[in-house]
Parts: sequence; structure tokens; C-alpha cells
Amino acid sequence: MNIHEYQAKKILEEYGAPVSKGIVVFSLNELDEKIKKLKIGEFVVKAQIHAGGRGKGGGIKLVKNVDELSIQAKKMFGMKLITPQTGPGGKEVKRIYIEEASDISKELYLSCLIDRESSKITFISSTEGGMDIEKVASETPEKIITNKIDFKNDIETDEIEKIIKIFSFNSEQKIIANKLIKALYKILIEKDASLIEINPLIITKDERIVCLDAKMNFDDNALFRRPEILQLRDLNEEEPAEIEASKYDLAYIKLNGSIGCMVNGAGLAMATMDIIKLYGKEPANFLDVGGGATKEKVSAAFKLILSDKNVKGILINIFGGIMRCDVIAQGVLDVAKETNLSVPLVVRLAGTNFKEGKKILDNSGLKILSAIDLNDAAKKIVEAIK
Repeated sequence: MNIHEYQAKKILEEYGAPVSKGIVVFSLNELDEKIKKLKIGEFVVKAQIHAGGRGKGGGIKLVKNVDELSIQAKKMFGMKLITPQTGPGGKEVKRIYIEEASDISKELYLSCLIDRESSKITFISSTEGGMDIEKVASETPEKIITNKIDFKNDIETDEIEKIIKIFSFNSEQKIIANKLIKALYKILIEKDASLIEINPLIITKDERIVCLDAKMNFDDNALFRRPEILQLRDLNEEEPAEIEASKYDLAYIKLNGSIGCMVNGAGLAMATMDIIKLYGKEPANFLDVGGGATKEKVSAAFKLILSDKNVKGILINIFGGIMRCDVIAQGVLDVAKETNLSVPLVVRLAGTNFKEGKKILDNSGLKILSAIDLNDAAKKIVEAIK
């Protein structure tokens, strides 16, 4: 789960990290009253959406006074902000964050994340703040250092020294940096965060360290024990279909293709998407119904696929282990009749009760194409939508 910049900064501040002073505005009617909480001077107006690259799309503006602030706020509210991460449709700006402008001397990069491969907490530090860290990694890897830390109750001083070494801080800055690193470490553990990114982490001209921007992601599977984090969820920033999927515990991600996919198992789902691409088409979604799906769950998954207007055909690829293929087949049949299915449907069943499942579909009277294997299934659905 993602949260907004202003929410991330509030958490950082609660843990003692140095952040820029700002206010969040949910409507223009609040602007005049809330701006009184900030010092008069230059301000930065930031669109709050769950996507990076806001500055490139016009979602971050420096203004010199309150009058300019009012003008920019009116322009930003309700705008469709398009960035490299939003896709061509962009995202509507429904809240903005206004902060006091900082006098920047240097921009640095700092992040803390879970490294699943090593099962360690990893800190990434770079002197190239404000840039795409992937680009820095590929073009100037020597400007990035990575430190992997074994999980424990607290991070040790010598580990912090390794993390901040690249920044060449003075003695006073090192004191603040120590507090910041400890804050990130504690937030990651105590809030079940999977990523905390400070980009840029700045040094001001009066040599203060400030978290000028902040991004946080949280483990969806841990939200049941983090109600204070779940409260920060902004449903306006999520795909309606993905919100609906979460109600049924379905792993669903909307994509831009034309072939809807329903699969059980993440690996099998990825393979299904790959083979669709191999035959020249694009998947419309990633959808994993899980290992023990019921007819109700299958029905919900099927309706999710059909809610996407880009879907021209559907491929169902099920390997029955714990899941029974006859249960899947009956669920598919019921929802196909209920929705008056009008797009081609190809079904590949294998495993537990696959013969019974195939018989249910073959005797349905509906135009459902059976496939003998994944390769055959992909070929048939691509031909069917052509």
C-alpha cells in the first residue's frame, strides 16, 4: 500500500526525522486559513498523487508569494497530472501539499527497504539526489553504496557510519543523520513498511539536513495489525477494480492489453501473460485467484475481468492442486450465463477433477473453447479475438 508524501513526512516527523514544514489542503476553501500556519515567503506547491515524476508533469511549482500560491493552487486542483509513472491517462489531483521553500545547497538520496533475496534490511545511499536512482545505478554506479543489515532490535553505530559515509557530513550533521537512520529503521520494522525513500535528502545553505520529499510503501499482508496505516489509504489513487479485488482476497493488477487472464498461482499467471505476448497480444490484467478458490471467488474474478472495457477475450488457465477443476468450471459457467458473455473464452484445465470440469464446460451449450495445454490455450484465444 502506498501513501502520500505529506503522510510519509508526518510519520517521519513523529519518529524524530527532520522534515520541511508544510500543510495539506483538500479544497481551495481551506487555503487561506491553513496558509497562516506557514512563514510568509516562498512556497512549494506539490500535487499529491501516488506516482513519481510529478515535477516533470507540472505537479511541483515554486511560488514567490501568497498571490502566486493561490493562482497555482487553483490550476493544480482537479488537473489531470501525467507523469512517466501514471500512464497516458494521468491522475486527477484531489489534494495538494504546500511547504516552505528550502534554500538548497546539495541534494542527496537515501532509502531503506526489505531485500527479499537476502532477507535483510537494506540502505541505499547516493550523492545524486533528485534523480532517477535506476539511471544513476546504470550510468554512475560508483555514486551509490548499498548496506545490508541483519534484522535486530536496533541499528548499530558502525552500521550507520557505513550508510552515511558517502555524504561526507560534518560532525553536527552526523548527529542528525544518526537520528534519521534510526528513524527509518524503526519505521520499517514498527510500521511494516517495505520501502522508505527520501529523494531528495537535502543540505540547506545553512547546513541543515532536511527530508525534502518522502515516499513510503507498506506490506499489504500486514495491514491487519497496522490500523493506523490502513487509515492512510487513499482509494481515489487506486484502480476501482483493484479495490473490488481486495474485497475477495484476489491478487489483481490492471494492465493495458486486450486478453483477460484468470489463473491460480502467481508463477503460472506470469507464464500465462508471457505466452500471450509470445503470440503477439497483450494481457489485460494479472489475476491470481489463489489455491483454494470457491465458486463465489471465481465469479468475482470473472466479473472483474469483464468490467474492463479493453477486454476482447478471456483465457482461464487453472491447474487443480488444492483447487478442484469442476468447482472452477461450474463457477465460470454460472457467471458466463449471468453476464451473457459475449467475448471469446478459452479454458485450460489440468489437475484435480479436470475431466469432470471439462465435461461441465463441454455440455454447457456455450461457446467455450477447450485447450489441451497452455500453448494451445494462448494460440486459441489470440486467434479467437482476431
